[in-house]
Amino acid sequence: MIDGNQLITWGFKPGKWFKDALVVANAMKTGGADDGMIFKALAELQPSEITMRTNGLPFSVLIDAENELEQANINSVIQHMDALMRVPTIKAGAVMPDACPSGSQMGTIPVGGVVACEDAIHPGFHSADICCSVQVTVFNRNEDPKRILDVVNRVTHFGPGGRRHGMIRVPAPIMDEIILNPFTRGLEEYADRHFGTQGDGNHFAYVGIQKSTGKPALVTHHGSRGFGAQLYKRAKAVAKKHTAIVAQKVPPHNAWIKASSADGEAYWKALQIARLWTRSNHTIIHDLVRNAMGMTVLDRFWNEHNFVFQKSDGLFYHGKGATPNWSGFSADDDGRTLVPLNMAEPILILEHTNNRDALGFAPHGAGRNLGRKAFLRENQPEIPKGIDARFYCGKPDLSELPEAYKNAASVRTQISKYGIGKVVDEIIPYGSIMAGDWEVDAPWRKK
Repeated sequence: MIDGNQLITWGFKPGKWFKDALVVANAMKTGGADDGMIFKALAELQPSEITMRTNGLPFSVLIDAENELEQANINSVIQHMDALMRVPTIKAGAVMPDACPSGSQMGTIPVGGVVACEDAIHPGFHSADICCSVQVTVFNRNEDPKRILDVVNRVTHFGPGGRRHGMIRVPAPIMDEIILNPFTRGLEEYADRHFGTQGDGNHFAYVGIQKSTGKPALVTHHGSRGFGAQLYKRAKAVAKKHTAIVAQKVPPHNAWIKASSADGEAYWKALQIARLWTRSNHTIIHDLVRNAMGMTVLDRFWNEHNFVFQKSDGLFYHGKGATPNWSGFSADDDGRTLVPLNMAEPILILEHTNNRDALGFAPHGAGRNLGRKAFLRENQPEIPKGIDARFYCGKPDLSELPEAYKNAASVRTQISKYGIGKVVDEIIPYGSIMAGDWEVDAPWRKK
């Protein structure tokens, strides 16, 4: 009888495939095949090792530098992208005008990075903040923006953690999907407790006036909260396990789940559940404000970043801090894309352009030239005058003030220069709410 030790002696690499290989080998042995015939059959069964490319594929760089700091940022982004484009599943890539590095490990996808992958979903390419997104509601009444901000501050929660149990529940159809999916089952408590909340970091509620109508508008920015973060942990573990088998030389942060596998199909469905949860989360916050003030809705739409999309070419397009800007990217596509810049600047509303160099994406904001810690070491920013800037915990987060971000006018110019999108409307700022510096050991301060 042929066993695993015999296969190793013959030079085969151990792995999950050994189980099936031994069945074949012993069936052939029983049927009278000699060792040479068995070896040849097993050689065809042995999975081939997937390796990194020697050179990275070319990618679009749709970003300009106006000073040395910006050029250093772009250089770092390009280094990461060049390493990233060596990952064997990737077929195309692009860098948005808001690009900045998002990790120290070489080949980490930058914020503002887009990659198209074949038969692969990479959790690390959409990050733990799954389906981070923005939604706007334009109200059909000339209301004082200050009153709207006051109500937002009252009806939702900013910062870590969730609501008290039972205050607002996830809609039953969404919860049913969470329970049924193997990636989301067991995360019901996260989904429920974080429903109707805003989050921390750069997640905000912004109130302004829509330029085209003169009506007040509420824009919220957040992702799938603790629910999505836990889903990401599960997916990352599955991806590392899969890649360790088929492509041992690929770094863990570039690991993937084979999209056509059972795990891949289940995770794709889990991502759609997270998307539905997040869209509903935006909507419940907007409706709480609307109901509290007795207003009606004139207009509403949303769009996501930090997500994965599949096009008709079959590839999976991962946008890390990049927003889909092609018509029909989803069943609920509105034909417009929201691009917030900073609390003191208008939120841009783009018309879809489907720019091929940008792989159909647009920037999700203004981006940074320096990380939070580096910026705070070198700057002492002040809250801009004329803006009602509020911080839920009571202490401003200086790393979220406008000075921490790239020049908004420059980003807007690059959107036009590279044909990424056409600005068709704006939301003029009144003020915003963020979590603020809720504790001294916030995640970005930890080593």
